[in-house]
Amino acid sequence: MSEVVDKARIAKDASYALGVLSAAQKNEALLKMADHLVTRQTEIIAANAEDLERGRQTGLRTSLLDRLALDEDRIASMAEGLRQIVDLPDPVGETLQEIERPNGLRIQQLRVPIGLIGIIYEARPNVTVDAAGLCLKTGNAVVLRGGSAALSSNLQIIKILHDALAASAIPADALQIIEDANRSSVDEMLKLNGVIDTIIPRGGASLIQNVVQNATVPVIETGAGICHTYLDAEADPVMASDIALNAKVQRPSVCNAMETLLVHEGFAAEHLTAIAKRMKEDNVELRGDRRACTLVPGMAEASEQDWATEYNDYVLNVKIVSSLDEALLHIRRYGTMHSECIVTDNQANARRFLAEVDAAAVYHNASTRFTDGFEFGYGAEIGISTQKLHARGPMGLPALTSSKYIVEGTGQIRQ
Repeated sequence: MSEVVDKARIAKDASYALGVLSAAQKNEALLKMADHLVTRQTEIIAANAEDLERGRQTGLRTSLLDRLALDEDRIASMAEGLRQIVDLPDPVGETLQEIERPNGLRIQQLRVPIGLIGIIYEARPNVTVDAAGLCLKTGNAVVLRGGSAALSSNLQIIKILHDALAASAIPADALQIIEDANRSSVDEMLKLNGVIDTIIPRGGASLIQNVVQNATVPVIETGAGICHTYLDAEADPVMASDIALNAKVQRPSVCNAMETLLVHEGFAAEHLTAIAKRMKEDNVELRGDRRACTLVPGMAEASEQDWATEYNDYVLNVKIVSSLDEALLHIRRYGTMHSECIVTDNQANARRFLAEVDAAAVYHNASTRFTDGFEFGYGAEIGISTQKLHARGPMGLPALTSSKYIVEGTGQIRQ
């Protein structure tokens, strides 16, 4: 039996005991997990150093090394994420609706755990903790398959979490991680119908598309983030500059960072040069259409492929548009239905943008960097769903539940 099949079946068996635990029992386990992360942070940092050194030797780019790196502050943040999950209401057991039929049948629809969730992700070891916390809080067992770049970090984190769970009501077997870094382990997970109940991919476009196109297990699709910020003709110059800079450079390696800046020609004529200067001071490489290149000397000309690229790096596309309509068309063509922003003082334009842009999160006068479960008040998130079924946007606890109907009668039979 392969590692994937073996661990998935162990986790599936554990899911039945986990699914009926009380909120108090699950919360106690999560608090133990948070405490263990902090008290044993030196072990995590040492393992992370192995990953970082291996990444540098293999030429991992700076922005991805940043995603991979852990220090005391980031570990404290991971632990705090678990504590925030504890403070959130447990959705399991919530009554979604009650129906009393004329024949006396009483029907309740209740939230229940999904069962066993498989999560496939790349070089962000914080996802290991977020995923474990959210899945266990909602009564779901979980099989994690992280990227090879973070393998040492992930294995150490899981060892510490298992030690925490050993002193709790949650069976440690409900949390599994796949050590096999070969792509074949991913392919196996995608076909484990009847064992894994759903797969959630987190990562770049190629990983997500591989999962979506090849899985026979149901998939909750999290999306690549080709996010746009549109600076309207009536945008406040200071606000526009601050939002654009934040959306690009506050953390460029994540999916809600801006990849393309759309600028109305009337605004660009007066203000694009200053915004470009701020971007360059933060080491952002600019690529633009011909009109943008004319306004900003030294800007490289963007290719067709650039508009469709999620850089996750200090690279930004810039396009001058003549109208809101042109901006909307560009987003419709190249956007990934993740996060889109308009900066404007024109309320009519803002309302049109908010209504017409088809994305999981649409912003008016705020950075796309807020598309995040923590920032939305959900606690840690399992991912940002860009699909339209079951869950969309930052996926907190309710997105990790299904439902079932409880039907109570007094001997009724169907005629």
